[in-house]
Amino acid sequence: MIPKVVSTPIAAPWAVPRRAAPRRVSPDVLAAILPGPGRDRLAAGEALVVTTGQQPGLFTGPLYSIYKALSAIALAARLERERGVPVVPVFWVAGDDHDFAEANHASVLDAAGNLAKIVLRVRAAEEPQRPMFREPCGPEILTALDALRTATPETEFKGAMLAWLSAAYRPGVSLADAFADALHALLGPRGLAVFRAHDVAAKRASAPWLVRALGLTLADGLSPVLVEGALGRDRLRSESGGAVSRRSGEHFGTAEVERVAATDPQRLSPNVLLRPAVEAALFPTVAYAAGPGELAYLPDAAPCYAALGVEAQTPVPRWSGVLLEPRVEKIFDRYHLDLASFDTPVGVIEGRLVRDALPEETIRLLAEMRERITSDYDRLARAAAAIDPTLERTVQSARNAALGGTHEIEKKLVASGKRSQETLTGQIARARAAVRPDGAAQERVLTVASFLIRYGPEMIDAVAEEVARWTEAR
Repeated sequence: MIPKVVSTPIAAPWAVPRRAAPRRVSPDVLAAILPGPGRDRLAAGEALVVTTGQQPGLFTGPLYSIYKALSAIALAARLERERGVPVVPVFWVAGDDHDFAEANHASVLDAAGNLAKIVLRVRAAEEPQRPMFREPCGPEILTALDALRTATPETEFKGAMLAWLSAAYRPGVSLADAFADALHALLGPRGLAVFRAHDVAAKRASAPWLVRALGLTLADGLSPVLVEGALGRDRLRSESGGAVSRRSGEHFGTAEVERVAATDPQRLSPNVLLRPAVEAALFPTVAYAAGPGELAYLPDAAPCYAALGVEAQTPVPRWSGVLLEPRVEKIFDRYHLDLASFDTPVGVIEGRLVRDALPEETIRLLAEMRERITSDYDRLARAAAAIDPTLERTVQSARNAALGGTHEIEKKLVASGKRSQETLTGQIARARAAVRPDGAAQERVLTVASFLIRYGPEMIDAVAEEVARWTEAR
């Protein structure tokens, strides 16, 4: 039985995607899209586009990357039906991103249901901040795949899912290309066009727009354009006659930047605010399926759109949700829990359940003791105050200490109960690992492979159906 798909909508208003005239995309843009139905439809003529995107990650990264792609697919299908023109979903693989610490790992649930983190390797702090398209998976990817194989349960789907990831994540392939290939193999047949923004053809198409944005200074005093220099990918600060890289202090005259754009465009890239404006310049984009962080910062990109002279696409919330496995549902039902229960710190649920399981006589005695302490000390406080008003606070402090003693006894009883109820605490810990791993949202930690290995491709069908239903209801 596949997991129950539960929608947990992002707290943001839904905006109607803007109106725009369909148009063709350039040959360079098409060349950077992996072959498949999505690219074929874009190559066929004029179209509109719904975009989304994410930096590459190990084994396709957290679940929300998949949710973004499925959101773009669902919204494109709806808009195509409503507007009567081809609308193609495009996933922008942000291979320029240089945050290796965010991209170098994947988290899964092991065979016992506990959280397991698989790390490709660690980049030393003094190393250049290389973009992901320059970070090879290396021979250590075989170790990571073995770790995934060892951690996950044996199922009828495991062989096919490991073969899918092994075909993409190979020694010598960049982390960006591996991510693009895996995403394309998974969702390309559903019409998703996977755009490799780091491809040399994509860089040629983007370069004129980056040169145009070079003179723009954002609120942080820096240009939205980055260049690869001695210390890797680096923001630029405009200066008379050119720019200086923020970390390495290298000087780039205007002529030098234009030369790089013409001869080595892969060294140039947009920052997070300029990227959606470049996207709107390259594609006939009407909407962008965005997560909560993007919805918060995209309004700040207005100067970038103005500098490029392009109209902004409409940001719309992507689908957000939780996959509730049957084993976890049983725990929820047994202990009368829901997703909100796990918003509390570790130990709260266990403490409540153990406290509820204490003998009624013990609970009654504690309640009666607190009632007597409160009543007796209140009478004593009034009597003491009649003799000396300054003594009332002394009596109140003594009362609070006595009540604190009863709470300490209760805490020790609960702690003892927890130790004696290992089954309960173990079940709650595994349920927490499934829905709030590391105290974060499931979609921000667990990778789709964790569920595909357990439940197979049917799981993607179930999520896609819920995403489409949710999108149609907006």
